[in-house]
Amino acid sequence: MIQGYHTYKACIDACLKCAALCNHCAASCTKEEEVGMMARCIQLDMECAAICYAAAQLMSLGSEKAKEACTICAALCEACANECSKHENKHCQECAGACNACAQECRNI
Repeated sequence: MIQGYHTYKACIDACLKCAALCNHCAASCTKEEEVGMMARCIQLDMECAAICYAAAQLMSLGSEKAKEACTICAALCEACANECSKHENKHCQECAGACNACAQECRNI
């Protein structure tokens, strides 16, 4: 059976939501008063968004490497969630939630 978009839809949706919220978080972090304190958060947001987009694309293509991409995606999502959860602002908390949900979906692949 060919695996692709329909097989992975829940994970693709979680990855795309996570990437969007990571981008929002990174952009919002640049507007924080102590932007230097947000450097690690911004970096992880950007890395997480990149792997989420890549994993979603590979899953939608039915790639043989989709599972490997999801393994890396879950690890980066967890790292991003851990960092974002250290910050009390709304965008970081929202991002942490999306990252945790995405990591869980990726682990289910």
